[in-house]
Amino acid sequence: MIGRMHDSPASASASTNRPPGVGDLLRDWRSRRRRSQMDLALDVGVSTRHLSCIETGRARASPAMVEALAGALDVPLRERNRLLLAAGYAPRYAARSLDDAGMHQVRSALDRLLRAHAPNPGLVLDRQWNVVLANRPAQALTALLPPELTQPVLNVFRASLHPQGLAALTGNFGDWASYLLATLQRAVATSADPGLAALQQEVLAYPNVAALAAASPADASVNAADAPLLVPCVLNLPQGQLAMFTTLTTFGTPRDITLDELSIELFYPADEGSEALLRGMLDAGAG
Repeated sequence: MIGRMHDSPASASASTNRPPGVGDLLRDWRSRRRRSQMDLALDVGVSTRHLSCIETGRARASPAMVEALAGALDVPLRERNRLLLAAGYAPRYAARSLDDAGMHQVRSALDRLLRAHAPNPGLVLDRQWNVVLANRPAQALTALLPPELTQPVLNVFRASLHPQGLAALTGNFGDWASYLLATLQRAVATSADPGLAALQQEVLAYPNVAALAAASPADASVNAADAPLLVPCVLNLPQGQLAMFTTLTTFGTPRDITLDELSIELFYPADEGSEALLRGMLDAGAG
């Protein structure tokens, strides 16, 4: 389902035991974003020749130019620090904990959002889709997992795809796993995060995921009018069948690495039966 990724310019540079320069890293990000030198140069307002000289190391980029190129390439803040360091400049972006005093308003907003979302499950995730915060309905679902899948950290992809995790309860595992694998592949391709790449290799080795990848694709001739509007996650719970769809939200204009990497995943019932089931589970937990 997911093929082997080719070595990037930055990784090729690293293979020669030379730390990648800012030109190598910029060329890598430009390749990831599938942007030509001319396209990027026009976007930033420099000549193609000057951009080429930056990428090959014949010209030194100013901090403002590094920031402009990184912004045009939608480079995450963590990697922008790496670009600045490679260019010989100090990093500009801090990574504060959510428990930091300066994060009080953000943490309070996240807590309020998750509480207000009940009886529906809600999560706050980091860049590798590890769970940072969870409301009570989400905790009730994660309580179904074996302890080894929740320690040292609970990861959404691992918990959802592992054969002993929620995959064992997922009634439409083929559809839901395909969505998760495509999401993970996209995250690996766009983030340059080695932890995500390692996680991708791990889940692809799960026997149920490997069997899914080896299976023939579904019949593409299904009438689109008969298909659901959204791909739900269908869980066969002791209380009944729970079908939910999901939304993902990120912070706008973050200037902190932690906030730049956080996302909020909110689940909603896909039918009236699931809505009633979620309300019943919350009431039972409160009792």
